[in-house]
Amino acid sequence: MSKAIGMVEYKTVASGVVAADAMVKTSEVDIIEAQTVCPGKYIVIISGDLSAVRAAVDNAKNLHGRYLINSFVLGNPHESIFPAIYGATAIEDVSALGIVETYDATSIIVAADEAAKTAIVDLVELRIARGMCGKSYMMLTGEVAAVEAAIERAKSVVAEDGMFLDSSVIAHPDAQIRNAIL
Repeated sequence: MSKAIGMVEYKTVASGVVAADAMVKTSEVDIIEAQTVCPGKYIVIISGDLSAVRAAVDNAKNLHGRYLINSFVLGNPHESIFPAIYGATAIEDVSALGIVETYDATSIIVAADEAAKTAIVDLVELRIARGMCGKSYMMLTGEVAAVEAAIERAKSVVAEDGMFLDSSVIAHPDAQIRNAIL
C-alpha cells in the first residue's frame, strides 16, 4: 500500500460537505483540506493509502455526481506537493520561475505532480481556487531548462482536460519579484 492523495471539486457547498463526510466514513483517510473556494465551490483533498483514497473518491463521485466538477487520485505523489499546498516551501535560489494557471482546482495538483516528476524543480506554491474565482495556479523554480521542461509537461497534462489557461517562464527573475513571491 502506497501513500496517495485524492481530491473532489463540487459546484455546491452542500454537495461538497456531504461528500467530505462520506469520504472519511468510507475509508481510513485524512482530510488535508475541505473548504469553500471561489465562486462558491467546495473542494476536499484527502490522503492515505492508495486503495483507501480511491474508495473514498469513488464513493464521493457516485454520491453527488451531478454536482461534481472534477476529481483525481494520485498514487505516490511527489513529496513537494504537500508543502506547496500550504505555501510552506523554503526556496533559497531562483534561477527561473515557472507559472501555470488553470480554470479549475483539481487539475493544478495533477499538473504540479507531473511537473515535479519531470525535472528537478521546487514547487513553491499551489494556489487552489482561493481568491481566484475558481481558477488555480502553481509556481515552481529551478534551473531554466528544468523549469521549461516541467512547465511544458504541466501544460500538456492540463490541456488534455481543456483546463489550461496560461503559463510563463521567467529566466533569472528580478530580486524584487523573487522577494515578492518567495
